[in-house]
Amino acid sequence: MDRVFARFIEKFGGPVDRQEVPASSIERYKGKLPNQLLEYWAEHGWCGYGDGIFWIVNPQEYDGVVASWIEGTKLEAFDTYHLIARSAFGDLYFWGEETGASLKITSIVSRYITHTSILPKEQMDRRLHNFLLSTEVEYNDFDDLFKPARKKLGTLRHDEMYGFVPALMFGGPDTLDHLEKVKAVEHLILLSQITELQPYSFSDL
Repeated sequence: MDRVFARFIEKFGGPVDRQEVPASSIERYKGKLPNQLLEYWAEHGWCGYGDGIFWIVNPQEYDGVVASWIEGTKLEAFDTYHLIARSAFGDLYFWGEETGASLKITSIVSRYITHTSILPKEQMDRRLHNFLLSTEVEYNDFDDLFKPARKKLGTLRHDEMYGFVPALMFGGPDTLDHLEKVKAVEHLILLSQITELQPYSFSDL
């Protein structure tokens, strides 16, 4: 294990619900995602970290999620995006084939933020390292609800997330009582259909 991934695991904790990555998936994303990420997949699989607060995922499973959030928005013209990671509450981390870890969508409030790397495209592996090193446990929590949700609802599987029911964008309350364990792909597509995706404004941050 290289130092960057060791540091990442040190921050988050060991894996949960690991899925082995088939060689066909690694082949599919060669030239689209960083070689370093494909090496991590081969060594560590797709799995959750920090008891499932953060997940490195199979992008192919989330193709429909990417399409539902990005098609028809101005983001569609910027790059070709693949979902490489997500949080337990539906923070979505996209990798652009040209721009790297340049887009994050907070699905429960339909907001996005973009990042511009100072590193050139040729340094995609370093961009990936920067992404992993800058990711923190607390950034992936929502109002410190992760531990209470895990205690009440149980640890997530690789295809699950914690979702508010009714959704916050429908006016639902952001309390533990209204959190449920839901299927990630289906819930994320549902959230994409409630309201138009908007950039974060300074007043949101």
